[in-house]
Amino acid sequence: MESDKHSSPTTHGDSAETLEQRLERFELLYRVGIALSAEHNTDRLIEMILVEAQKLCNADGGTLYLVNESRELSFAILRTDSLHVALGGTTGIPIDLPPIPLRDPATGNPNKQNVASYATWLKRSVNIEDAYDAKGFDFSGMKSFDTRNGYRSRSFLTIPLATNEGIVIGVIQLINARDEAGNVKAFSKENQRVVEALCSQAAIALYNQLLLDDQRRLLESFIKLIASAIDAKSPYTGAHCERVPILTEMLARSVCNASEGPFASFTLSDEEWYELQIAAWLHDCGKITTPVHVMDKATKLETISDRIDSVRARFEILKRDAEIAALKRRLEGGNDDDGSLAAEHARLDADLAFLEASNIGGEFLSPDKQARIAEIGSRHVTLGGQSRPLLSEDEISNLSISKGTLLPSERLIINGHMVQTVKMLEALPFPSNLRRVPEYAGGHHEKMDGTGYPKGLFAGDMSIPARIMAIADVFEALTADDRPYKKAKKLSETMRIMGFMKRDNHLDPELFDHFVRGEVYLEYARRFLAPHLIDEVDVAALLAIEPKPFELPEQEVRMQRWRSFLAEYATGP
Repeated sequence: MESDKHSSPTTHGDSAETLEQRLERFELLYRVGIALSAEHNTDRLIEMILVEAQKLCNADGGTLYLVNESRELSFAILRTDSLHVALGGTTGIPIDLPPIPLRDPATGNPNKQNVASYATWLKRSVNIEDAYDAKGFDFSGMKSFDTRNGYRSRSFLTIPLATNEGIVIGVIQLINARDEAGNVKAFSKENQRVVEALCSQAAIALYNQLLLDDQRRLLESFIKLIASAIDAKSPYTGAHCERVPILTEMLARSVCNASEGPFASFTLSDEEWYELQIAAWLHDCGKITTPVHVMDKATKLETISDRIDSVRARFEILKRDAEIAALKRRLEGGNDDDGSLAAEHARLDADLAFLEASNIGGEFLSPDKQARIAEIGSRHVTLGGQSRPLLSEDEISNLSISKGTLLPSERLIINGHMVQTVKMLEALPFPSNLRRVPEYAGGHHEKMDGTGYPKGLFAGDMSIPARIMAIADVFEALTADDRPYKKAKKLSETMRIMGFMKRDNHLDPELFDHFVRGEVYLEYARRFLAPHLIDEVDVAALLAIEPKPFELPEQEVRMQRWRSFLAEYATGP
């Protein structure tokens, strides 16, 4: 690193250092270099760079700037030990100072009035013995700081952080080097050389980390784009792909904070948190392949459009035919005063009203109603000069759906989104720190007793994060108010249904109990549910529910399910 003309050998004489002192300094530099290469958190990394640079030359304060997207030097971390000031970095305290422009806003010329921007443009170190005597730089901001805080800034060492390619990504500025007695002195040439060596290593480590951060942001943005597209694909899924990650994180954080019980030892590292967040955002990515006419099937007869309109038209034809038949009888001298036409119209209206009601998905359609649908459908209507049944077999099958709006074959298509989710995610070359994303995302419809899908996994064979996501998915779906086939349920009803799922081993009983005890459900409800849906929940009753006992198959059978999909899903696309 080339030193600037503002540095003067005559004013920065090196103090005599023993060989032992130099070895210690270089050993420290070596250890710092290893630590820098091992740190993957950007905030901790920039803090380490500044703190270790201060240690190397016993500087009282320092600032690390980063070049932002606007080509300005923004404050990343600021420290002054004697004033007990620590801002930015891992402190979480923002630095309320404007960035330093690299160009003059008025002329567009390179800004060389500030020592940090000067070092950036010339890619040189600037070593100043006393800022109050320095010429050519604007230190007015520093002097104002000194006045406000009763401080005296004196010696400055400013070094650009440049990569091997000469790209300046930031600047480190150290203030007030101190001798062993604590007296402020100039930064020696030895100090400068050692800090420059540190900055060379730091620049590479920081540049690589910033590149990784950019790639991570790109990945996250792309994943959220997919999730948003899935939600936008259907007007009925609303913000499902957005809210499940929120609830998943809420429950996972509560479990990590548990100090007693079955999850007292459970924790997630920063990388594991990231892995879970990515999985939660991708948990329904397979829905991108689900046909819209199935995913959005709001009524039993809906395909691209609701076929109930076609049924209504046929009833109008039947009513028209009844009127024509009555008119013909009159022309032939007959009499229609017995009201048979009105009675026929009334019967047709009643049958149509019944079919319209049956077309709306419900909780249960009785066998006698199903029989009535078949009977109405067997009537004939003349279309295009040909007599045909009033309802096709497909229409009768759809209208006779007992629960909801989907045929069993359509339910398989809907459930098949999990097959596609697993296939899509397993096909991606996830790095080692994200290798469990397919398992986390692909398991939220599995159940503890092996009756879930798409693999039919059993209790204990799924990770805790995967079981957490299952609870989040169910709770969000039950409380959502934008589904075509149901109304949003009140909180008490939602929790009662989930209690049944706990009893039937559809949800992890211990995780569900933690969900209840930790009031995670209530925290989420207060954030996302309409006030009229939040009512009293019988917590004691939910915790008292005992899961039904069931037998686990042999280990080999369970592992086989991990390796393949259930038969009904194995032949899917």
